[in-house]
Order: sequence, then C-alpha cells, then structure tokens
Amino acid sequence: MAAAALAFDPALALRHLRRADPVLGAVMRRTRRFAVEPRATQSLYAALVESIVYQQLSGKAAATILGRVRGIYAPKRFPTPQDILDTRDERLRAAGLSRAKTAALKDLASHTIAGTVPTLARVRRMPDDEIVERLTTVRGIGRWTVEMLLMFRLGRPDVLPVADLGVRKGFQMVYGLDDLPTPAELTAHAERWRPYRSVASWYMWRVQDAPDGRG
Repeated sequence: MAAAALAFDPALALRHLRRADPVLGAVMRRTRRFAVEPRATQSLYAALVESIVYQQLSGKAAATILGRVRGIYAPKRFPTPQDILDTRDERLRAAGLSRAKTAALKDLASHTIAGTVPTLARVRRMPDDEIVERLTTVRGIGRWTVEMLLMFRLGRPDVLPVADLGVRKGFQMVYGLDDLPTPAELTAHAERWRPYRSVASWYMWRVQDAPDGRG
C-alpha cells in the first residue's frame, strides 16, 4: 500500500494563512493545530470503490457491506476491475449494494480498465482540475467526492469544497455572517488563502466542532 504524505509543508501553509487573513489567523491561534495525515491508498480505483460503497451510509453499515463485497473474491484482498465486471449484479446486490451503487462500481471498473481512472503514480503528477474532470465522468462520483480524495488521500494543498455545508457554516461562524455564504462569495474570499485553501477549509470544519475555539 502506498505511503501517505501531505504534498506540502503545513508550517508554510499556516504562516501564509495567518498573514493573508488575520480573522482566520485569530481562529487558528485559539484552535488546535492543523493535523491531517492522508490515508494510505492501495490504488485510486480501490479508494473510489470505498467512496461509492460509503455514500449515504453510516460508517459501520458501509464497512459491513464493503467487507461482504470483498468476501466475494476471497482469498484475494481486493477485487480487480475485471473481477467486478465479471460478477453478476445479483451477487453484488446480495452483498448489500443498491442497484445504483452496483451500476456505479461497474462503471468505475470500466473506466479504470479504459485508463480514465489513472494509477497513483500518474495521478500524483496531475493537476487537481484534471483529476476532478476525469473522475467525475464515472457514474456515482461527484465533485465533492473527488475533492475529499484530493484532500485526505492525496494530501493536496489547495482544494476548496465550496458546496460543502460544513465549510460554508464554518465560514459563516468565523466571519460573523447572518446567512450562509454562497459558493461564489466563499470562492471570492478564499482567493487570499491560495495556495493553501485545503488548510483553511479544514479550519472551517474545526470551528463547528468547537465553536468556543478550543477544538
């Protein structure tokens, strides 16, 4: 399994954000220090299989279903894309997958074999926008899913999930807004956070965890 590492220096990111945005800097001083350790990833395909299975489910329920799906292919540790394509829909559905998720996994398998879903070695050389463009062609994979992969699997520094309700609520709290910011308003303000919008977004989430700033 590939080693996980951030693709940037967190210390540089924190210094930049404190200088660029004093309001955010005040929040950063009173909350816990940025701490993200990207999850080790066997392959982009495997990470996306997990993302599809976990959509709209509790962690426990999704883990159970993923375990059943993997069990179909024992003693293999994980099914290959061709394994997924060769498996009847009914067998995948019996493991607990919905019809939509079964179709999404098969589409992911087809795109992986076709090369639309890149290898880890290749994806590490690709810009964020190209990764988003490629992966959102897969059924069941939306922009938010890819953004979470970029941040928490690939450790990318400059991801801004403007549609994420948690980020928007955190922004509202930090800047004392009466209403949630629109994606356009958030995007405009976040220009000062570049090239470390992932780190600023992480602090927006933390503010909600501990509104008193001690999270």
